[in-house]
Amino acid sequence: MLRLSEIKLPIDHPADALRNAIIARLAVAPEDVTDFTIVRRAHDARRKTAILMVYSVDVTVRQEASVLARFAGRSDVRAAPDTSYRFVMRAPEGWAGPRPVVIGAGPCGLFAGLLLAQMGFRPIIVERGKVVRERTKDTWGLWRRSVLNPQSNVQFGEGGAGTFSDGKLYSQIKDPRFLGRKVLTEFVTAGAPPEILTEAHPHIGTFRLVTMVESMRATIESLGGEYRFGHRVEDFDIATGPDGERALRGLHLHDGDYIEASHVVLALGHSARDSFRTLHDRGVHMEAKPFSIGVRIEHPQSWIDRARFGPCAGHPDLGAAAYSLSHHCANGRTVYSFCMCPGGRVVAATSEEGRVVTNGMSQYSRAEFNANSGLVVGIDPDRDYPGHPLAGIDLQERLEAAAYVAGGANYDAPGQRVGDFLAGRPSTAFGEVQPSYKPGVRPTDLASLLPDFAVEAMREALPVFGRQIANYDHPDATMTGVETRTSSPVRITRGADFQSINTRGLFPAGEGAGYAGGILSAGIDGIKVAEAVASSLLA
Repeated sequence: MLRLSEIKLPIDHPADALRNAIIARLAVAPEDVTDFTIVRRAHDARRKTAILMVYSVDVTVRQEASVLARFAGRSDVRAAPDTSYRFVMRAPEGWAGPRPVVIGAGPCGLFAGLLLAQMGFRPIIVERGKVVRERTKDTWGLWRRSVLNPQSNVQFGEGGAGTFSDGKLYSQIKDPRFLGRKVLTEFVTAGAPPEILTEAHPHIGTFRLVTMVESMRATIESLGGEYRFGHRVEDFDIATGPDGERALRGLHLHDGDYIEASHVVLALGHSARDSFRTLHDRGVHMEAKPFSIGVRIEHPQSWIDRARFGPCAGHPDLGAAAYSLSHHCANGRTVYSFCMCPGGRVVAATSEEGRVVTNGMSQYSRAEFNANSGLVVGIDPDRDYPGHPLAGIDLQERLEAAAYVAGGANYDAPGQRVGDFLAGRPSTAFGEVQPSYKPGVRPTDLASLLPDFAVEAMREALPVFGRQIANYDHPDATMTGVETRTSSPVRITRGADFQSINTRGLFPAGEGAGYAGGILSAGIDGIKVAEAVASSLLA
């Protein structure tokens, strides 16, 4: 089978145009192309009046070897790669050895648990939050009634933080084993729309993620896995041997239970601050890492559609337009868009009382009125929070507590018109663009809540972005604060065997441990860590 890429066709091309383009590319007779499958579909909107659809296809053709030889050295015609997943090992039948434990049921923990179950190791998955439907009710309790459950919210519970997001399923990480394909295939098996396997920028949306997470839980349980919801890990039982080697022996749960465990996947997520502090107190090696801070910015989705697609805005093959922006500022900082959510809403994403955090969310339809994105500034430990591995967490907490007070100390968020932010004056009301964050938004001065260097950088970047996307810096565009949980502020360092560099049996994984960012990369990391656990169990 051959893989053909960069086949470009007009957006309204007829149904037979793709097959004809394949025949023309290969310079073969029509009857020689016996079958083809679309493996990727994207669009090229650089010319708004002539938007193109861009395809990659796998083609079955007669005399494949001779055809391939004619295109030797060409990257756009090559042998199709084998993207199927093969288990690196399996447990012996009736495995009676140690049961691995996975802490956290977000995307990383979910795929670590699934792979371990599929390999026959009967994992135990410990999750401090609730099953996804009960968790959804608790999350809406904050959004509708300003009632926060610290253990069941946007951050904690089955499905992890990605459940209440845009459900983006793409990543820029290198993936030579095509583990991302394994992640997407399992999602389709669990009920995701099949087009996520071919779209260049697939997404699912919150409501569909709920049913998929439930389906994957059922699969894990059918394979001998076990879930323990509502169980928070309170402490880690770590022993030091005569040779000085540290090894994990078990987990103490908040209700007094103890789980004997020699192999634990640490898939905590980026908001498990109590667990980070406990691990640090127990001497588990970790280090501060860079992350970003800022706000959520909103525009009417129709503005973004027109700016990106021109007269083709609203075309059914394009959907709601997205964007990705970045600017390197005079003060040495970088401002960029983060987790852009077309046709979505800004949501309350705190997991702790007395703090306000924002995030973005979209449904599969991406049909809500506003587009939103993080507008964030990169920060790093050397110059912004030096001296301690957990200093980034302390910074996050200070910013979130200040936002809580500025919003009225009732989980409303502080907000500001872009025009007022650029002019250096507080907002007293919102204009044409109404913020979508619930419970509510209080007009104020966001500049008083962020470091001066971040405010300076954002004020420089906004007009630059306005020249790239019309109306991005419109005076009535709204900003809601604060966005602080762009990624984990710590990295729990692991070695080539995926274990903590100073605590054997502890496998740091996913976004919380500093090894992923987003649903797809977290799922991929969960697969890799599960393979490492299996290898260690059978060593």
